[in-house]
Amino acid sequence: MTVLTVSHRPADPAPLTETTVGGILRTAAEDDPDAPALVAGESDPQLRRRWTYGQLLAGAEAAAGALARRFEPGERLAVWAPTSCESLVLTYAAGLAGLVLVPLHPALRPTELAGLLDRSGAAGLFLVPHHRDQDLLAAVGSVRQGLPGLREVLSFDDWADLCTEGGPIPGPGPAPDDVAQLIFTSGTTGAPKAARLSHRAMTNAARFGGERFGIRPGDVYLDTMPLFHVGGQVVAFQICQARATAVLPPVFDPGLVLDLAESERATVTVGVPTMLLALIEHPDFTTRDLSRLRSVSSGGAVVPTELIEHLESTLGVDMTVCFGQTETSGFIAQTDPGDAAEDKAATVGRPLPGVEVRVVDEAGAVVALGVVGELHVRGPNVMAGYHGPPSPTGSDTTLDPEGWLRTGDLVTMDERGYLRVRGRARDVVISGGENLYPAEIESALAAHPDVSAAAVVGIPDPRWGETAVAFLRPAPGADLDPAAVESWLRDRLAPFKIPRRWTVVDDFPLTPSGKIQKYLLRDRIVDA
Repeated sequence: MTVLTVSHRPADPAPLTETTVGGILRTAAEDDPDAPALVAGESDPQLRRRWTYGQLLAGAEAAAGALARRFEPGERLAVWAPTSCESLVLTYAAGLAGLVLVPLHPALRPTELAGLLDRSGAAGLFLVPHHRDQDLLAAVGSVRQGLPGLREVLSFDDWADLCTEGGPIPGPGPAPDDVAQLIFTSGTTGAPKAARLSHRAMTNAARFGGERFGIRPGDVYLDTMPLFHVGGQVVAFQICQARATAVLPPVFDPGLVLDLAESERATVTVGVPTMLLALIEHPDFTTRDLSRLRSVSSGGAVVPTELIEHLESTLGVDMTVCFGQTETSGFIAQTDPGDAAEDKAATVGRPLPGVEVRVVDEAGAVVALGVVGELHVRGPNVMAGYHGPPSPTGSDTTLDPEGWLRTGDLVTMDERGYLRVRGRARDVVISGGENLYPAEIESALAAHPDVSAAAVVGIPDPRWGETAVAFLRPAPGADLDPAAVESWLRDRLAPFKIPRRWTVVDDFPLTPSGKIQKYLLRDRIVDA
């Protein structure tokens, strides 16, 4: 192993493949058409539909032919739905047809949905008619007049009929460097940004991550990561390229996941820390036969040492910790299943093959080993840029002309290139694997007539990694009721964005230039 002298780790040599999203499925089906590819993880075993790789490709090609009759290559197709086998088939169908997939969280409220559809320029939208407490068809109808570019709204309820329309897929298909997906993240300005991820970036990042994780042909991968996140998309591509079987539960329910792990004889699985904690705390955890499990992957938030130790000792599995962001196709660094316990507990591993990293100070100079600085990343996993015009106030996560992505993460690097996350230069709260952007929440709160100003900060939480706290300053003469404000906010933001704690303040601590000193607000809660 190369011993580093400064916090700059050149990329390990890595053979890139000139692959596309549809191409990796075609290759898998050609290599082993009868291998089991996909299982619908329903609670009733009688309802668990199954696909071989040959059948999965046939379904994706039928759907791609139908999509090609409606959309031109390069047009954007949004998907507003929870995970399902059909939504995974749609991922591959869009890739085969040369469309740009835009996954959207099904919990979004109508105004949030309208903003993202407008920013993406989506020509089509696939949805489920209802999700939890929301009528998605009605929600789209309420905002569609303001979306003249949205030509088609299609329902997964009509999936079977759509696929019978079929027909050939015209043209040569997308090139590896074409954009495969626009996946929305956000910034401290609160303005949503869509990362443009190419076919090559997503498929190679997934392949390198899967190889580090040790996925093998024939593995049964119980995949709890939702397909409306970058993690769900790239885990699906890991499974396909490894010729493993994906078991997709429709929702994360700890009892269902434990049942699927036992009954489907899962060998590998994945979950953010809150998911894994929910499994451990479920009464079935000690009664299910999980002896086939070999490896468990986690990430998306700080993975507690105690969680790693408990799973490894209780189940006899090897844990892997992943670290990345949407702009890097979900992957930057990852521990190895065979890494020492202290490395899994204290680091996020070393960069994946082909990924070059450096840690820099505010002037952009590479820092010494062990010194905290901002992580910059360059490699085939990095996005091609953001879609659409830049935010008028700029962005704190950008690409420079040499291809370096400024991640906004504060880290240290050791002499082996292992990274330790120390914090974030950008203002973001990661709660249960979901990114919460304070400026977006603050902007919504500022529209409430009883709120004159708001600040949202994250504080440590043993279950969620972090939890959001909202500080509210009342408008003059207002009798501010946090419970009423929270109820009001739930009509405007997705449930996962709602702060869990609320505090009313007379004033905010300010810098000389008038900016809120959020670290002092955070200290008030943590030290209380």
